[in-house]
Amino acid sequence: MKDVWMLAALWLGLALTATLLSIWFRVATALSEIVVGTVAQLAIGALVGGAALGTNASWIQFLAGTGAIVLTFLAGAELDPVVFRTQWKQASAVGLIGFLAPFLGCAAVARYVLDWSGPSSWLAGVALSTTSVAVVYAVMLEFGLNKTGYGKTVLAACFVNDLGTVLALGFIFSPFTLRTLIFFGVALVAFAVLPWLTPRFFARYGNRPSELEAKYLLLVLFGLGALATWAGSEAVLPAYVVGMVLAGTVGKDHVLIRRLRTLTFGLLTPFYFIRAGSFVSVPALVALPLPFVILLVAKMVTKFCGVFPVTKFYRSPHPESMYTTLLMSTGLTFGSISALFGLSHGIITQTQYSYLIATVIGSAVVPTLIANAFFLPWHLVPRESSVRQGKRVRPEVAVDEPD
Repeated sequence: MKDVWMLAALWLGLALTATLLSIWFRVATALSEIVVGTVAQLAIGALVGGAALGTNASWIQFLAGTGAIVLTFLAGAELDPVVFRTQWKQASAVGLIGFLAPFLGCAAVARYVLDWSGPSSWLAGVALSTTSVAVVYAVMLEFGLNKTGYGKTVLAACFVNDLGTVLALGFIFSPFTLRTLIFFGVALVAFAVLPWLTPRFFARYGNRPSELEAKYLLLVLFGLGALATWAGSEAVLPAYVVGMVLAGTVGKDHVLIRRLRTLTFGLLTPFYFIRAGSFVSVPALVALPLPFVILLVAKMVTKFCGVFPVTKFYRSPHPESMYTTLLMSTGLTFGSISALFGLSHGIITQTQYSYLIATVIGSAVVPTLIANAFFLPWHLVPRESSVRQGKRVRPEVAVDEPD
């Protein structure tokens, strides 16, 4: 048990370091945690050994997985049903083209430029077609954009994008079995019942020191996650939809959301993002970096060619268009899931997996750094978020929305 506490102290020390770096360099905490994870694995592995960070310890995998699930749920809960109904055309168009352009483009690059096999190329297209809800939501929350109509529309587009990724992975590679049908059936019933049951259950038993609401939501997320895993899918997949269907109830309870954020960002997501960063093999990339560079450029270019014209079609101002395009170019959760699915099912090799994981994590860092450095729409950022990031915004253009 002593080793567990030492390892926990090490990981939380890395999390604290990443938070301080995010403050000093004015970048999103999620990105600094990814970078810290990569550097920590390289440095600690060189000094002590590759297993010293304990990345594959079962309890670290559980905390990281729980972080991904709850963070994805919170992102779904931020979707304003009213905004989605009014902006569904733009969100759907951005999300669909944000999936199709890199899916087809990156698959073609993998097949005809890198000479991968047909199945490996399609898997690469799936893995690089994603937009990271976890990264986008973390960045939106960092700057307060999650409260704005713009931020909610981008999050809705992320949902549409990743829905396309999930369907492509399922239709192309996953065999549909009786378990799959059972999972879809139970999930549909849950999605229909939860918006009716949850507010009534909370009204009768909630608002107590025992934090019944958090336990209820975790039970739902873990239960559907277990069913998804049993059906051969991933536990994180139902979480976004649960958040979305509860956006009209749980999403409006700002006190509950704030408590869940404290749990998620204070404990869970550092394990997720640091662990994701630790999977990058720096020596392999240094030895042969060209496939990584080609795949990363392919994802960013195809995302730009697809998303940017659609944002301009809907008359989005230039900073918002560029910021949306770059955020839609990020990838992490579903990209990692798709790559790991391909490796575990023999669709891609270990080397191809390393390149895909590095590209996925690189796409979580590079586009977001560019977006926040050059195209952040400061006129949409609430005043308190602007001050926290070290920039001043004139009062007449700052947006101060109640929490």
